[in-house]
Amino acid sequence: MGKIYATIRLINTRDVVLADAKAMDKAAIRSLELSILVDSGAYNLAINETIKEQLGLPIIDEQVFELANGQQEKYPIVGPIDIQFENRATTTRAVLLPGDNEPLLGQIPLEDMDVVLLPREEKMIVNPKTPLIARKELK
Repeated sequence: MGKIYATIRLINTRDVVLADAKAMDKAAIRSLELSILVDSGAYNLAINETIKEQLGLPIIDEQVFELANGQQEKYPIVGPIDIQFENRATTTRAVLLPGDNEPLLGQIPLEDMDVVLLPREEKMIVNPKTPLIARKELK
């Protein structure tokens, strides 16, 4: 089994809010489509500095994260950011990775969009049990 990549669209949520309030032209909303590594071992969306700059995302916080090797490091948090995959969407914040590190799509946005990972086929799909709308537990 290899790695799973998915094509998603990232959108600057603040731009969307401004466009909805008629304070910005919808054509000026900053967004970007990319192929991203789907990492069910990671919790959050993680993007690099290039993506942050392209989307014009501000740093809004800092948090300490434990890395795969057990080391703890502080990273900036940027956002808010919309994620779109097929007919699914979620709004989240992203961990800012230094330089051009590979972006990751982690568990929290995956669960929020109600998608399924198919490791043998190396792809991510909309949950076939709920193809029209995301479904989650609220308890």
